[in-house]
Amino acid sequence: MANKFDFLHSHSRYYGQVKPENLVFNTNLQEFATAVGYICNLETAGKLSPEESYQKIHSLWQQLERGKTQLRIGEHSLESN
Repeated sequence: MANKFDFLHSHSRYYGQVKPENLVFNTNLQEFATAVGYICNLETAGKLSPEESYQKIHSLWQQLERGKTQLRIGEHSLESN
C-alpha cells in the first residue's frame, strides 16, 4: 500500500484559477470536507453525540471562514464586476 497519510487524506486535483490564495483555500476546503466526513462517521457509529458533532463541525466551519477572510477569497472577483 502507498503512504497511509495519502490514503486517509487524499486531495483532488485543482481545476480553478491558479493563484496561491486559491490553492491554499482549496487545500483547507478539502481538509474541512475530510474532517466533516470523519465526524459524521463517528456520530453514526455512536462515538460522538449529535451535539458534539455539531460543535466540532461548527468550529471547523468558523476556521474555514476565517481562512477565507484572511486569504481575501472572493474580494477580487467582486471588484472586477
